[in-house]
Amino acid sequence: MRVNYAIVFVSDMAQSIAFYRDTLGLPLRFETPAWTEFATDGATLALHATEELAVAEATAGDMPAGRCRPGFEVPDLDEFHARMIASNVLCAQEPKDVFGTRIGQYVDPDGLAISVAEANLG
Repeated sequence: MRVNYAIVFVSDMAQSIAFYRDTLGLPLRFETPAWTEFATDGATLALHATEELAVAEATAGDMPAGRCRPGFEVPDLDEFHARMIASNVLCAQEPKDVFGTRIGQYVDPDGLAISVAEANLG
């Protein structure tokens, strides 16, 4: 069994598309006002519009039950981190070694923390 897709509920579809497509660099599969999909290696990330989303700042230590933290992998975490900082994306955790993998955490426009790990090429 493998994960086929993950859904992120968003309060502003256009703002979230811009974040995931333009800032993170995920390839857009298609978009509608209520549902958008990005193609990633092995799974689909979908955005679902909602007007009832409680916007709360998510930090590395603040993960209430029922929330999700998508995880992505990049070849160069330092380059990715510099790009996020230059784009004024909130960094919830600077890149650091966690269980043998370098991981950073960033926050999307609705306050959802996302983890980004550096590909382990060794």
